[in-house]
Amino acid sequence: MSAWSRPSNQPHFLFSRRGHAMFVDTSKLFVQSGKGGDGCLSFRREKYIPKGGPDGGDGGRGGHVIFQTNSSLNTLLHFRHRPNLRAQSGEAGKGRRMHGANGEDLIVSVPIGTIVRDVSTGDVIADLSGEGEEVVIALGGRGGLGNEHFKSSTNRAPRKTTKGLPGEEVELEVELKLLADVGLIGMPNAGKSTLISRISASRPKIADYPFTTLEPNLGVVDLGDFRSCVVADIPGLIPGAHTGKGLGMRFLRHVDRCSLLLHLVDASVPSDHALSDMDAISSELELFSAELARKPRLAVLSKLDLTESQEQAETLRKGLEARGYQVIGISSVSGEGLQELIGHISRNLSERANDGEKKEAGSATKKEGAL
Repeated sequence: MSAWSRPSNQPHFLFSRRGHAMFVDTSKLFVQSGKGGDGCLSFRREKYIPKGGPDGGDGGRGGHVIFQTNSSLNTLLHFRHRPNLRAQSGEAGKGRRMHGANGEDLIVSVPIGTIVRDVSTGDVIADLSGEGEEVVIALGGRGGLGNEHFKSSTNRAPRKTTKGLPGEEVELEVELKLLADVGLIGMPNAGKSTLISRISASRPKIADYPFTTLEPNLGVVDLGDFRSCVVADIPGLIPGAHTGKGLGMRFLRHVDRCSLLLHLVDASVPSDHALSDMDAISSELELFSAELARKPRLAVLSKLDLTESQEQAETLRKGLEARGYQVIGISSVSGEGLQELIGHISRNLSERANDGEKKEAGSATKKEGAL
């Protein structure tokens, strides 16, 4: 086991002065595997055995650095206090042909959805998206050879050994992308947190002012028939977010893996403002990632329990449909439209799962034909 693996029941949060847990989704690390142990220079010395010959053992292998996913983690905060990760070095060889002990591997727990990149090249080393998935980040150095390896018919007493090889060193950028099936996006105070609190057991902070949500929230939604999905509530976006306005765009990485985006539109806002906000956020998504902007998106009219929302809901619906969006109206307070929304999510995810299975079957058939 690791010299640095926390028990699963210990929280991995840092608390601010106000007592709120901090969410960390990026970190830079320096990783070094263990050095191999040196080979031993030794000769057999026993009573009645003259000229016993060389018996120096080999050095032990240095420890590997291994990243392993752990479902009990949901942040990279634990790297803030330990950005340098070093595995144990191997022990030197000993006389009597004794091999040095191998260095202990350093197993580092990371959340599911962690992406590991090499800072120097920018290449993705690993994308860890499954429970218990492991990847060797840095290989331990090979142990050196003892003088026993260098004996020959012409060299009966070799004094040659080799040093252990140094461990690998790499500077990493670790990024967490939460694994969610559905992402909630929209302007601040559009009702995203209220919605996720009604359709799941998630309990995010809810208030009547913008930017109540300062970090992503996840909730598990029951789709019926023993099926469920994960919904991610992303902090609100505003025009100019790609330049750093508001909370910026950095949390959008957490909906990169989503199959469906729910774009919440506050129906209580004047319809021309609501439509311009919708267009502005669409532009921000395009600036952040063209692939993300092409994901299926459902327009959700929120706060239909309010009088002003009911008066302009039809105008908003026509404007959104003219832009090519399918529209569903809901009220998270009264529960209106929530079952229809969950049904749409269920159908959409089922269709995408079936399409994925057909593509896999088609690729498998092509491979068999090629063989």
